[in-house]
Amino acid sequence: MDVVSMVVQVIPLRGLPIVGVGDKISQLICDAAESQNTPVQDDDVIVVTHVLVSRAEGNVVDLETVDPSEFAKTIARRSDKDPALVEVVLRESEGIVRMRNGSIITLTKHGLICANSGIDKSNVPGTRTVALLPRDPDKSARQIREGIKDHTGKTVAVIISDTHGRPLRDGEINIAIGVAGLVPLRDRRGEKDLFSYVLTIKRTAIADELASAAELVIGQADEAIPVAIIRGYTYQKSETATAKDMLRPLEKELFL
Repeated sequence: MDVVSMVVQVIPLRGLPIVGVGDKISQLICDAAESQNTPVQDDDVIVVTHVLVSRAEGNVVDLETVDPSEFAKTIARRSDKDPALVEVVLRESEGIVRMRNGSIITLTKHGLICANSGIDKSNVPGTRTVALLPRDPDKSARQIREGIKDHTGKTVAVIISDTHGRPLRDGEINIAIGVAGLVPLRDRRGEKDLFSYVLTIKRTAIADELASAAELVIGQADEAIPVAIIRGYTYQKSETATAKDMLRPLEKELFL
């Protein structure tokens, strides 16, 4: 990988409509890219926010339809949250990891550890409607990738992203919760540094870094930019790699 000569562009994709159930995201991406004279190219990395995917897949919940359990009501009182929201958080989780200062940290059914099971209110129509994480983010990424290939003939990589906090660090970053077309980790073990020291533990979370780079232009407020194209980055291609490859086994997790 020739890092010295690499020039990477992060291109916000503007003009996407409000996505509803059944909309084909791959088609919308291709149309928006064409309309702003940045058509999709081979080896582009397309980063798509999970809320866009969840809306298209109908993976949203109207909290008015949720009947919270007594357990959810108890947690809601402790965390000062909407009992219906807490009920949905519990339904989407394998268990609660920690509760503190009004935060509910859960282990999702995807194997992610995050706040509120990754449930999101931003950029979701309706006063009490929330977006869940996609049921299978890797599958969603594959479908978008295949749709782009069918529409343009171009072979790209796709990342489904979500915003996460980090232990002992203020502020949030984007991470990859679904990938298709690229190896999400770059294993640098065995390489030598400037002083010929052989690296023994270096593994770079490429997919997470690309997702965070995309967030520099993706907007969650009134910008309405849910997709970015990363162009010029050389990545290792794969037809089988998934975001699950980045999950650390719980027995090796340092902050639990």
